[in-house]
Amino acid sequence: MIRWVLLFLAISIIAGMLGFTGISVAAAKVAKIIFVIFLVLLLIALVLLLVGK
Repeated sequence: MIRWVLLFLAISIIAGMLGFTGISVAAAKVAKIIFVIFLVLLLIALVLLLVGK
C-alpha cells in the first residue's frame, strides 16, 4: 500500500513540474487518502498485536 502512495506522490510531482496542476492535485489527494488508510490499518494491527499478548 505504501508503494501506491509513493507512486501517486511521484505522479503528482511530475505532473506539477510539467504544468498539469489538475492532475497533480488529484494525484496528491489520492496519495493522502491512501496514506491515511495505511496509517489506520497500521495502528489497528499494532493495537491487536499488543492486546493479543
